[in-house]
Amino acid sequence: SGESGAGKTESTKLLLQHIMNLCKGNSQLEQQILQVNPLLEAFGNAQTVMNDNSSRFGKYIQLRFQKNTVRGAKLSEYLLEKSRVVQQDTRERNFHIFYYMFAGLSLEEKEMYGLLDPSLYRYISGRFGTQDVAQRWKHKYQEVCNALDMVGFQEQEQVDMQAILAGVLSLGNVTFEPEESNGSVKVSEASWGWLKAAAVDVLRQLVCCVPCSPWSPSVSCCCSLCADARDSIAKVAYGRVFGWIVCKINELLAENMDSEVELREIGILDIFGFENFAVNRFEQLCINLANEQLQHFFNHHIFQLEQAAYKEEELPWETITFNNNQPILNLLLAKPLGLLSLLDEQSAFPQATDKTFVDKLNSSFKGNLHFQPGRSRVLGFSIIHYAGKVQYTAGGFLEKNRDTLPANVRGLFINSVTPLLSVLFTGKSLCYGRASYMNQGPPRQELSVGMRLHSLMVLMERMYSANPHFVRCIKPNNQKEPGVVDSQMVLLQLRYNGLLETIRIRRDGFSWRPSFEEFAER
Repeated sequence: SGESGAGKTESTKLLLQHIMNLCKGNSQLEQQILQVNPLLEAFGNAQTVMNDNSSRFGKYIQLRFQKNTVRGAKLSEYLLEKSRVVQQDTRERNFHIFYYMFAGLSLEEKEMYGLLDPSLYRYISGRFGTQDVAQRWKHKYQEVCNALDMVGFQEQEQVDMQAILAGVLSLGNVTFEPEESNGSVKVSEASWGWLKAAAVDVLRQLVCCVPCSPWSPSVSCCCSLCADARDSIAKVAYGRVFGWIVCKINELLAENMDSEVELREIGILDIFGFENFAVNRFEQLCINLANEQLQHFFNHHIFQLEQAAYKEEELPWETITFNNNQPILNLLLAKPLGLLSLLDEQSAFPQATDKTFVDKLNSSFKGNLHFQPGRSRVLGFSIIHYAGKVQYTAGGFLEKNRDTLPANVRGLFINSVTPLLSVLFTGKSLCYGRASYMNQGPPRQELSVGMRLHSLMVLMERMYSANPHFVRCIKPNNQKEPGVVDSQMVLLQLRYNGLLETIRIRRDGFSWRPSFEEFAER
């Protein structure tokens, strides 16, 4: 754990290399496991203001062992930041894979996928890199292709996947205009080229069937609805591709063992770091909530369990106090009146707006020490987290939490002639939780993002029964510079992480715990 940019993902890679090295084997499985991280980074990481290679999802890697040999691995992913596909803030980028494709594909391949000059695409804000950066991306693209081959992805699957990604980019350039004859909305003349360039057949059809709300007060509002639907399609398509990659990795790395054989397990949890930007949205709230849970897990193990053991053994011990963040978790997660429950409740009402949601928060949390109503003209609120106060902008909270796709659009995806796209929406070979939709019968109810956060909570509960080791990553400076230590910034992190109290409990406590047998033997 640690702030965004503190080195969690790099530490995870080093830890995996170390564990594979300790296995002393040189099996293909071990090499495949080491390729998983670079692969996921390409599709799930992006440049942010705080970090040039920021994980925009959480991952839990389970390694399964028989004696000292690794027999299989399983990956779980949490809360990919899909909104990044369609919008990035200043000095930020989309997911790495889009830039790698532009730098690494040959002219013939770009032509096959309908890709033009990168500066033309709205979803990557027309920003590309310098010649040096492009060269580095070209090298990274090769690494991704090698990793896909090494882990076991078929050539046709790789082609389909890149066709979908190219289609998503072209889709972002489609705009809408009023139809003069009947006042409805149509794809603008200038966009037809982009619609054709969306190499995946279904993306061409589905923009034409985007529902236009009968309640829209104006055609311009209708155009905006169509643009929102276009963006939801892009986000969902990318999210499903990412989920499918994780699923394929799990299929290819699963242990081929008799179910009677008992396997031991080491799990590594690497989640997105705590974030506090100039503008904080729904995504930052989800990320910071996950960090609150991790901090509570740390406190529980290091302070509560440890001191309870000393009390039980009646050792002379002066209680060490620590900053317990349980009240903040209650504010966010309590039922039925925690922030997430209120968000889900409001998301279920078609008439609810971000403003009615914020009004509900202001009335429900009046007087709560960890909540402050918004004081600026921008609709929002502040939460006093364990790592400090964060101001959240409430615009888009309900829409992002609903995370829905027009029903007629799903049907088009299912009937796509691009095999992979059809698979992503029918669940024929997709073991990806909520993405498993069968062709027959009504689609399963979509889970809100708030509900999906509970899967992370289930994981935390499982971890309470394990034997955890904490790797605390400390960020040395905010300038992304090597070899520079800002001591005030470091001290602040040591304080809010509870590391000063941890040092005290480690120094004054009993760190070596031999069993009676070990003691007698000595």
